[in-house]
Amino acid sequence: MLPDFDSPAPALAGSVGQAIAHGPAEPVTRRWTTLYGLVWFGFWMANLVPLQLLLPQQLETIDPASKVYDFAVVNGVSGLVALIALPLCGALCDRSRSSFGRRRLWLAAGAVAFAAGLIVTGAQTTVTGVAVAWAASMIGLSAATAGLTAVIADRVPESQRGMISSAIYGPQALGVVVGIALVSAFGLSPMSGFAIIAVLLIVCIVPFLTAHRDIAFNVEAPLNIPELIASMGSSLRNREFAWAFGGRLLVNLANSLGTCYTLYFLTDGLKVSDPAGSLLACTVLYLLAGLLATAAAGVLSDRLGRRRIFVALAALLQAASGFLLASTPSLTVMMVASALMGGGFGEYMAVDQALITQVLPDAESRAKDLGIMNIGSVVPPAIAPLIAGVVISSNRGYPLLFALVGAAAAVGALLVYRIRSVR
Repeated sequence: MLPDFDSPAPALAGSVGQAIAHGPAEPVTRRWTTLYGLVWFGFWMANLVPLQLLLPQQLETIDPASKVYDFAVVNGVSGLVALIALPLCGALCDRSRSSFGRRRLWLAAGAVAFAAGLIVTGAQTTVTGVAVAWAASMIGLSAATAGLTAVIADRVPESQRGMISSAIYGPQALGVVVGIALVSAFGLSPMSGFAIIAVLLIVCIVPFLTAHRDIAFNVEAPLNIPELIASMGSSLRNREFAWAFGGRLLVNLANSLGTCYTLYFLTDGLKVSDPAGSLLACTVLYLLAGLLATAAAGVLSDRLGRRRIFVALAALLQAASGFLLASTPSLTVMMVASALMGGGFGEYMAVDQALITQVLPDAESRAKDLGIMNIGSVVPPAIAPLIAGVVISSNRGYPLLFALVGAAAAVGALLVYRIRSVR
């Protein structure tokens, strides 16, 4: 068993009020950061490999003539479920009481539910079955991320949050590459692919659950749904919080629009001879650029004490990726655009997570407010296929889709500079 290297320092454990008011002071260790990043590696793989490869393949087998429409509907349903589940799970997480720890409880239970949902999704043979199972999986994902993101505000000092954000988003493309490579190298069916990534998800979270210990906070009153809805409105009326939420929503939407139909774009738009191999090559470029940008941006942001400039420039890189691909679509340009998109998105999310923890309106409702913010990360990948499906079906097709990628990212960059309380 791993040692309990995350036991709260006496000052933190002994003064809950001070911890809430001023935030954590005890720095996290490299080992804690590594295990936290491993958890995110598992979640990115489990969430994004289905979206980029397994679900499209599964739906093409079930109904090849309507695969674009079916993919849009499946993800639209799951997006609506996540829209409700994320803030609700966050609020419940804030109010949980357990000897296992309220954050750890939600992370563990959510991960198990998500893994089970993946296996059930892979076993489906109808579009309706896929839609229902994938939507149910989003409930597990929402529960797990409620605990996982709240750990940052509970446990990580502001001076380390750029680094921790890198640990979250650095593994994103790596998780996709590893997942796609496993499926492609072994010629796995969608059913086997879903099962493998479900197992890997559980393997990735166990070390962190074994080692991490939650910091104790007072538990609030029982959940009241009308009060929750009112408090969500109150959070979004906070201008700094609202600008940060809007920027995150648009930049994630841009990234999702730019990647959700990559396999179909390579197959039907560019008509490449090996779509799966080309998808893997583009994803590797996305990965390498993302890893470099994530590592550099998080550390530089912490050292300089600046967040907005990194976030805005990263969003503009993604905008350039979309506009470039819209103007001159080809496999070569697709690879260049993949690198720009990966670098921009890696830098954006590495620093944006740190920025967001500095604009939370209520320190005692961190998981709920982060649940609202998580809508900006989880819902765009779910609704992007619905939007993209409509756009692709129009006369302008893929060029218009990639132009929307550029426009969404550019507006997201502008919203970041509306935030005044963070440098």
